[in-house]
Amino acid sequence: MRLQALDFWLRNPDYLAGELVTKVEAGELATSYLDTADHLLKSPEPDLRWYPMPRWHFGAYEAIDDAFAVLDAYGLALVSRLGGVVKTARSQFFLTTKGQTAVNDLAHEPHLSWYTEQVKLVALAAGTDSGSVLKQRQYRQAEYARTKLGTIIAPIADGVAARLRTLRTGVGPDNGGSEE
Repeated sequence: MRLQALDFWLRNPDYLAGELVTKVEAGELATSYLDTADHLLKSPEPDLRWYPMPRWHFGAYEAIDDAFAVLDAYGLALVSRLGGVVKTARSQFFLTTKGQTAVNDLAHEPHLSWYTEQVKLVALAAGTDSGSVLKQRQYRQAEYARTKLGTIIAPIADGVAARLRTLRTGVGPDNGGSEE
């Protein structure tokens, strides 16, 4: 469940920006992360990197076995499954030494380093929260929660941009302004 939540934020930079804004509002991150959130919204990333996910019973979900099989086939990662043959209780994913070398190489490639930087932001937004807590956080976004089962979760870039404007101008319902 945690991996699915992390994957959602990686594939939806506008939702990741929203999480960063929420953490700044809560005093958990420095206000400089508002610039990071703004960059996520204004750069071409929401359009270029957006890779939509459908909503199912427990939130954003897409089977990761096919994608992970490629990493396994090249010896970059391993999966360990706990539980029975019929039902897996838990899957754990591990980078191999070869996989770690590949990640380090990606960090130095101009067109691919975006992913290593984005993963750092996703990890920062997630913290140590469990998968179920991350899913609860995602469901706090009205667009996410209202998405019908089996359909693509809608973007929230406009709403996050409005929150950013409000935070930066200091105008809001608690200090004399109006909400958009």
